[in-house]
Amino acid sequence: MGSLESGLPLKRDGGLFRSSSAGKTERNLFLQKPRSRFSRFFFLKKLDYLLWICTVAVFLFFVVVFQMFLPGSVIEKSEGSPTYLDLLSGDFAYLKQIGGLDFGEDVQFKPSHLLEKFQTEAQRELHPSSMANKTQLQRFANRKPQLALVFSDLLVEPQQLLMVTVATALQEMGYSIQVYSLEDGPVHNIWKSMGVPVATFKDEKTNIMVDWLNYDGIIVNSLEAKEFISSLMQEPFKSVPLIWTIRDSTLAIRLRQYDSSGQTDLIENWKKVFNRASVILFPNHVLPMMYAAFDAGNYYVVPGSPAEAWGLDATNTLSNENRMRMGYRSDDTVIVVAGSQFLYRGLWLEHALVLQALLPICSTFPLENNSSSLKIIVLSGNSNSNYSMAVEAIAAKLNYPSGVVKHKGVDEDASTVINAADLVIYGSFNEEQSFPEVIMKAMSMAKPVIAPDLAMIKKYVDDRVNGFLFPKDKIKDLTGILLQLMPTGILSPLVHEVASKGKITAKNLMVSETIQSYALLLQNVLKLPSEVMRPRAVTEIPPILKVEWRWRLFQPFFNSTYEDRALKSSRFLDSYEELWNHTHMEVSGSTGGPDDSFIYEIWVDQKTEQILHSRKRREEEELKDRTDQPRGTWEEVYRSARRADRVKNDLRERDEGELERTGQPLCIYEPYFGEGTWSFLHSQSLYRGIGLSTKGRRPMTDDIDAPARLQLLNDPYYRDTLNEYGAFFAIANRFDRVHKNAWIGFHSWRATARKASLSKVSENALLDAIQSRKYGDTLFFWVRMDTDPRNHIQQDFWSFCDAINAGNCKLAFSKALSKMYGIKGDLDSLPTMPVDGDTWSVMSSWAMPSRSFLEFVMFSRMFVDALDAEMYDEHRQSGRCFLSLYKVNAVAQ
Repeated sequence: MGSLESGLPLKRDGGLFRSSSAGKTERNLFLQKPRSRFSRFFFLKKLDYLLWICTVAVFLFFVVVFQMFLPGSVIEKSEGSPTYLDLLSGDFAYLKQIGGLDFGEDVQFKPSHLLEKFQTEAQRELHPSSMANKTQLQRFANRKPQLALVFSDLLVEPQQLLMVTVATALQEMGYSIQVYSLEDGPVHNIWKSMGVPVATFKDEKTNIMVDWLNYDGIIVNSLEAKEFISSLMQEPFKSVPLIWTIRDSTLAIRLRQYDSSGQTDLIENWKKVFNRASVILFPNHVLPMMYAAFDAGNYYVVPGSPAEAWGLDATNTLSNENRMRMGYRSDDTVIVVAGSQFLYRGLWLEHALVLQALLPICSTFPLENNSSSLKIIVLSGNSNSNYSMAVEAIAAKLNYPSGVVKHKGVDEDASTVINAADLVIYGSFNEEQSFPEVIMKAMSMAKPVIAPDLAMIKKYVDDRVNGFLFPKDKIKDLTGILLQLMPTGILSPLVHEVASKGKITAKNLMVSETIQSYALLLQNVLKLPSEVMRPRAVTEIPPILKVEWRWRLFQPFFNSTYEDRALKSSRFLDSYEELWNHTHMEVSGSTGGPDDSFIYEIWVDQKTEQILHSRKRREEEELKDRTDQPRGTWEEVYRSARRADRVKNDLRERDEGELERTGQPLCIYEPYFGEGTWSFLHSQSLYRGIGLSTKGRRPMTDDIDAPARLQLLNDPYYRDTLNEYGAFFAIANRFDRVHKNAWIGFHSWRATARKASLSKVSENALLDAIQSRKYGDTLFFWVRMDTDPRNHIQQDFWSFCDAINAGNCKLAFSKALSKMYGIKGDLDSLPTMPVDGDTWSVMSSWAMPSRSFLEFVMFSRMFVDALDAEMYDEHRQSGRCFLSLYKVNAVAQ
């Protein structure tokens, strides 16, 4: 599951790295660990005698120095176990026996378990039949799978190019895509040209009103879009599949700072965000280890990005300018030795071996004024570590001229270092899980690359075509390659030709793999309802869409610059921390002392009890028969209300909306569940909210507490299964105590999200029609079935009902009606739903006379009871329902 155990990132002993010896003591790690392939080569191959002597000398001389100066790449000492230095006190054969050389072969992040988890869950939840094989489940193709792509802005940057490329392929597979962004930008027009609708929120503090239930999956593409994720952490949106992409280490560094400064609340807040995501997506295998402390088994890696090639075209920096800033002359030959992004114990030895192979090249660069025109930069680690001292010690022992070998940290401007190079050597022998980013960066800058023939590198680099390869178990071959490429200290024409081809390769490297990875991830994460068609296979995508990034669409922006995403993330975290600290200071500042808090809590409890008792008494005393009389004047309503208060000796001033509602002929109830729906609810007196859960009710409103009126809704099973029907039953229970209007209506908050709610003109027309009794006791509804996005092919009632209920809507109705009326055998006929041009109501947006509503609830109660008896046992025990393809709660709608 991409399971990384908690601990400090980039250290081997916290369980953060996959190791075959995990769980053993450090003594057993050294005494029993199998030797790596490279170490076996090192001791068993017949190497040149001089090479052997030099290597042994270098190793024995510097191991003490490296133990003292290396950063966190050396194993920490366990109490009671020998240190690395202790083990080297014997002869060289003992070192060979214990396998003390480590080249990071077991340093891996394995996210493949995450897909296995989703596949296992899919096999367990997706069932071909239900109810003891009595029913067959069907899938219909009424609509495409819906995806929402979320960005913090629509500015020009590599991630936008990546997602435009992926989205183009997903559209070919059959996905429908919607883009949301906190800020607008130039890429808006690119998405529009692709036929993708775009919605922007200019002010991120503005409440984000999006019905996320409309989407089968959501992909959030930046850290700064956390505002969207916050809305997805609220009910009823918690179950929507969410993929969150994190592209830099800014937050990981901040999280360490929060931990050291004791900001546990802020850490817990971020941990909840990480846990909310179905998948945390990273562009490389280093970032998951940096965020290891927050891994909830949902980490995944999709390597591949146009960032390196884009950065070259956008910055357009010159090598000579970088050389001058670094203190090198234009005629110097600069060789950069780069390695793996991981830190492991054998890293220094790899660099020592590469520097030893480079040593013969020094003879082709004569000294002038005790200075050589050959410059070697070891690009590894970070600038604040002691690794520079280790590199200088290696160079001195190998007798490199002073000033030839220098160390640069990767945390510095690695792009500037590589851009200043004439040649880049990849000096790591660790089998990488993805193509090394440093090689991609060098190839994008048209720098010739020499690398070991690792499997992931050979997949994209052809020897002497777009790069140069040497056998990883024959280090001395690297010397021969270098002498061929620069026999007189000047790079040969072949080198420049190979570098040019390497740049072409790097520009569209791993496009196909990236698209396939996104398609595979969505295939495993999304649970498509029965009315949704399955997307086509990725193999059916036209090849032209999988061979290159969509550079053509971004052609007008190639000469523009873009702000580094890490800087944006840092600014966002600064503002987020400031807001967080300010909010918590206000909360802590407004809190009284312990005694005051205790007294206040007692007062709140007593006041709440008094209000509840007063409300119950008022309901009982005000109980009277409903009338169909038209509403009176405002003065009459107000006098009546005040008179009732005086009679009860209750001087509580009533809410203005409550008073208006008393004299209205109609009250429309809006069922809701969770804070995510609050922004879609009306505040006018014509409407009244009804919370399906006591938790998550709107404050400072007279909303109805449905579970308090219907205890059945305290059971999450029935609350989720009945959904809005639970609100019907809650209102109907002791009906006269809560509803005093001649007409009653219900309105779904999802209709408001679809902008299908009543306009002010429609509300007045509805009230006038009710008051004038123009149409008698009729049924008004304002969300039509033929406008439902799931029914764009205009199906009839029963066909549409079957489509959204796994093909068993008619079956469910027939079974329930048979049980209601005691019909023996199968029921062949169902209530007539003629196809004569009329339409039907959906989403519970309707109004009817209150008397008719009670009759409707009586019938509905019997029907739901019969349906519940039919499916309860299997549904409650296994979660399976013959109205859904998956193990979810569902009823016919």
